[in-house]
Amino acid sequence: MSSTAQDEKDLLASETADALLADLASRARIASPALSRAKPEIKTEALRAAATEVRAQASQILEANSQDMAKAAGNHLTSAMLDRLKLDEGRLQDIANGLEAVADLPDPVGRVLADWTRPNGLIIQKITVPLGIIGVVYESRPNVTADAGGLALKAGNCAILRGGTESALSSAAIVDALRSGISKVGLPKDAIQSAPTQDRAFVGAMLRGRGKIDIMVPRGGRSLVERVLAEARMPVIGHLEGLCHVYIDAAADLEKARKITVNAKMRRTGVCGAAETLLIDRAVADKMLPAILGDLEIAGCAIRGCAETQAIWATAAPALEEDWFTEYLDAIISVRVVSGVDEAIEHISRYGSGHTDAIVTEDRNTQAKFTEEVDSAIVVINASTQYADGGEFGFGAEIGISTDKFHARGPVGAAQLTSFKYVVTGDGQTRP
Repeated sequence: MSSTAQDEKDLLASETADALLADLASRARIASPALSRAKPEIKTEALRAAATEVRAQASQILEANSQDMAKAAGNHLTSAMLDRLKLDEGRLQDIANGLEAVADLPDPVGRVLADWTRPNGLIIQKITVPLGIIGVVYESRPNVTADAGGLALKAGNCAILRGGTESALSSAAIVDALRSGISKVGLPKDAIQSAPTQDRAFVGAMLRGRGKIDIMVPRGGRSLVERVLAEARMPVIGHLEGLCHVYIDAAADLEKARKITVNAKMRRTGVCGAAETLLIDRAVADKMLPAILGDLEIAGCAIRGCAETQAIWATAAPALEEDWFTEYLDAIISVRVVSGVDEAIEHISRYGSGHTDAIVTEDRNTQAKFTEEVDSAIVVINASTQYADGGEFGFGAEIGISTDKFHARGPVGAAQLTSFKYVVTGDGQTRP
């Protein structure tokens, strides 16, 4: 195909995508007033009805997922990506339970964040309000469909969802269930919509759709998030990657260190809260590393280590400079021996992504130093990095983990999907 013909084809795809987005956005704007003024009990009932529909339509959703899985296997997706994509009865039950957990959260809309009275008698209140229309672009994990739709609705927002090509059928089936559930209690089904196409041009339409979409949320690999951050014409809530660390301090309890490290790395290797680098104090490396690395290898994890790690653990492959920057999302971990907490913090500052980092130590002063100086969205003491999850934080679910330093940071739940406005009440005052 000539470059001119390709340019014409791309232009036609863009124009089609823009028209599709305009239609979805128009539907969302019509639905928005009813959703933003919906009473808390109605939103709660709607989310419970959505959960009921997910269970009722389980066979359709699992059949759609099996088709996605078969196609993904044919496209040679990694085992970690296939694990992210896969649904079964248990995971589908978790999706429904997550919707019910979001339903039971306090309503985040209409909260008075602050109020005060000025000397002239004006009463000023700062009150939470919905963000508006949220566009969510994500890869592989079909559970994000329910999380994003449910959280957006709880916060009075409409959602336009564009899942990955790999999960297209699964996500569409889940959206059908959500729309069916919320419409049964009288909320407009267009409060939750999904892209009617898997053409990549639709993502471009969303990113340039300022005025149609109020906030973009990317959830996926580095290339997707970088594209959204570079091209979006509206505010973005997102993070590039989860390059998470576990630091084993000289004052660590060995049994805690063993359990935490294996769980942080191996519970689910394909989630953004999975540990990718293990740091250990030189003072206890000879004593603790053999037990910890032995546990990891038994669990099926490949070890890449610095020279000191290799001297202690003969089967460790050499860790290259690029390994310290790598989010494996697989059963691989990089290991480095450091000279105490200061060097651990320095390593995390240089190579980390500001997502989630953990320390294992019984020393309260070292705990305090680590939490004060590690500038990550989530800092964990004596527990697994895999607790970096909105459900585990009591948010019901999450739309992602934000590493931004404004508006929302850490797990983004329903409360983080609100903005605020000021309401000023007077009694006839005029400004001199």
